[in-house]
Amino acid sequence: MRRWLEGLRELRRYPSAIGGLALIVFLIAVSVYTVIAIPYSQALELWRGGEAWRMHPVNAGPVWVDRLLGGDKPDTTVVRSEDAETRSAAFDGGRQVRIPLSFDYPHDDFPSEINLFLETRDTEREAFVRLRWQTPDGDIIPLGGRRVAREDRISISQNQTLEGRLGMPPHVGLFARSTDAGQPVPDNGRYRLIIDAILFGEDASLEADLVVYGRVHGIAGTDHQRRDLMVALLWGTPVALAFGLLAAVGTTVTTLVIAATGVWFGGLVDATIQRLTEVNIILPVLPVLVMVGTLYSTNIWLMLGVVIALGIFSAGIKMYRAMLLPIRQAPYIEAARAYGAGNARIILRYMIPRILPVLIPTFVTLIPTYVFLEASLAVLGLGDPVLPTWGKVLNDAQTQSALYNGFYYWVIAPALLLMLTGLGFAMFGFALDRVFNPRLRTQ
Repeated sequence: MRRWLEGLRELRRYPSAIGGLALIVFLIAVSVYTVIAIPYSQALELWRGGEAWRMHPVNAGPVWVDRLLGGDKPDTTVVRSEDAETRSAAFDGGRQVRIPLSFDYPHDDFPSEINLFLETRDTEREAFVRLRWQTPDGDIIPLGGRRVAREDRISISQNQTLEGRLGMPPHVGLFARSTDAGQPVPDNGRYRLIIDAILFGEDASLEADLVVYGRVHGIAGTDHQRRDLMVALLWGTPVALAFGLLAAVGTTVTTLVIAATGVWFGGLVDATIQRLTEVNIILPVLPVLVMVGTLYSTNIWLMLGVVIALGIFSAGIKMYRAMLLPIRQAPYIEAARAYGAGNARIILRYMIPRILPVLIPTFVTLIPTYVFLEASLAVLGLGDPVLPTWGKVLNDAQTQSALYNGFYYWVIAPALLLMLTGLGFAMFGFALDRVFNPRLRTQ
């Protein structure tokens, strides 16, 4: 214990150890925060679908990047009917409702899309709505009318009739004012969408949400399915750390115990372990995982079990065997046998602890190896289809040609987190190696 405490105190002399430990603590803090702030069920709903999706723009970059570069791209504006001054008048068999949805638009760029979400309640048949758009100058632009179902979406941006009248896409034409150069520019001011609806039913009601989608969103932006990438970046942290830690613990502990067992019993037991190790060494791990994911399942925990199974008889057994052979002949081992210590006690209590200080740095640097392995499987399309992970984000970016389309944020964020993970564990592991490795301490 004294040696361990002295080693930990000596770590303070290495800036790389402090920096690596700071990165590791940061990743752990992010993992704890994510699990508490975004429970697993909520994360799956946010990633796989739900009400939050429809309020996000498609392929929107991070807000802070645009602001840092001095831009003023619009973010998403949501106007709800519950905040509007609704007027209604009853008639025999129904109600007539007017809902004005007003909002200010101060940006220098046009929105990316406009959608209107409608929901009717207690109606005997489909309602009828007519829409009008009012500009800051007071001009009224009719948007047409239609019948709406119980839950309906009116995509104003895809109204081809309106586009023909405006001569440009509706989400541009409704906000544009003409200039001498002939190029449309946004007209800043207060806009209003006026909804006139006829509802059939004495207790019928109408709720409306106007969504004017921006071109930037949140801290991490969105992808092609309107998903907030921050969900995947946050939840990818505990998933990556859990996968890397469990895989490193599983392979290291089992390999160490098997190597010590072979050294202690020797003979046929040791020879069998060595032959199994030599056979396992020539097995390509990544192709085996690809085959399992293609033919059976891509569940991340199944992949973890396969990784641990393939790592039991890994090349580390030969290294551990070379380190344990001199220990087997040590005098304190003979003393333990003399007072009647059993085989399991000698292996677990006297042999394995002797090489732990040397193995701890190797174990620390092994964690990011499995983190990158999980990300590699996801990039190849064999990631868990349920969990949001860094590799899954990279796979989606590759599928959608994010780099060619200019969506650099989609690739840079998860790649940067993977690099920080590898850097943090590598810096800390190399510092541990300098402290606990006897040959490095003498240099």
